Amino acid sequence: MLPEDCSATLLARDGDVIASIGAQLACVPESATHLVLSIGGNDALQSQGVLTLPADSIYSALGCLADIQESFQRAYRAMLWSVLALQKPMVVCTIYDAVPGLPREARTALSIFNDIICREAMGAGVPLIDLRSLLCDPGDYSEISPIEPSAQGGEKIARAVVSLLL
Repeated sequence: MLPEDCSATLLARDGDVIASIGAQLACVPESATHLVLSIGGNDALQSQGVLTLPADSIYSALGCLADIQESFQRAYRAMLWSVLALQKPMVVCTIYDAVPGLPREARTALSIFNDIICREAMGAGVPLIDLRSLLCDPGDYSEISPIEPSAQGGEKIARAVVSLLL
């Protein structure tokens, strides 16, 4: 979908989390003109165990989620500013949440991560692609690994990136 004189370099690695961004930034080619940041989903996956912990009240459960959100916000903010230090136009993506079979409780929990991504992107003046709105059809997800986009979902993401950055 890119014009002939453009190219893209994929630096994301399966399983990477916010703490992995340093290794990825070290690989950004000098010739890079734009950056697309889609990170946080694996951080959310690492936190999913909290969803099955017992809680004495909804209030105490929300307190536990608030702790996770605050930790994510500190890490995401520091990571975002390290990427912005490259001084290249960029776009940030939310975490998609319409994964087939994803329990509604987990989708609700993802909102605490997406809230931070949206707030931090807006605070930094970085455009946002809301993958929650973009990838909402079951066909947008891989049949082999439903937490990954399918060819259809990947095409939707690519179109959104190209239309926003070029």
